[in-house]
Amino acid sequence: MLALRRSLTKALAARTQAPQVCSSFATGPRQYDGTFYEFRTCYVKPSKMNEFLENVKKNIHLRTAHSELVGFWTVEFGGRMNKVFHVWKYDNFAHRTEVQKALTKDKEWQEQFLIPNLALIDKQESEITYLVPWCKLEKPPKEGVYELATFQMKPGGPALWGDPFKRAVHTHVNQGYTKLVGVFHAEYGILNRVHVLWWNESADSRAAGRHQSHEDPRVVAAVRESVNFLGSQQNMLLIPMSFSPLK
Repeated sequence: MLALRRSLTKALAARTQAPQVCSSFATGPRQYDGTFYEFRTCYVKPSKMNEFLENVKKNIHLRTAHSELVGFWTVEFGGRMNKVFHVWKYDNFAHRTEVQKALTKDKEWQEQFLIPNLALIDKQESEITYLVPWCKLEKPPKEGVYELATFQMKPGGPALWGDPFKRAVHTHVNQGYTKLVGVFHAEYGILNRVHVLWWNESADSRAAGRHQSHEDPRVVAAVRESVNFLGSQQNMLLIPMSFSPLK
């Protein structure tokens, strides 16, 4: 009788356990860390760019009092002009909700930062991203310029293109052609999109490293494998603002 009870108990416990998902059906590594990064892009009216930047520089402390600013840049090359790009870090979605609620109650921020700047902006875009599991956010050793390379990958997720993409990124880094700041994949926005943030001492050093990498057979082989899963790509050269944590 005791043996029967034990067997019934084990059977019941097995039924109540969460089902095991076969890894062959997964689209990529599970996201255990709730931390995410919000990519925000502001398109400023051409005649108002200087006014906008001066106002942000003067009052950015009112915004950073509520959440962590990772970086704030103006876009030098690569797409529409009079554009700024900034990245904010949140612990999770509940944290971002708390920040947004606090901002709605912050009259000083609204009157000195938000309302004046809204009048200078044509439109804004927001994208939620996570760092890929094999990458940590790195801070460059000194001031320089940044490049945001955006890759639109074929549908299927990291299970399809993750390893070749990782090899292509690491090959550039390992050969010293550029410095990696972070690799992010989109959670909200256009899906199957990956952003790679690079750092270089200058636009000229970036150009020199790029030309050298094009002649490196190790880089060529890794990139050739990765582009089999690539739909399109675009890059922007970013100039950090004086108050940007990433300079």
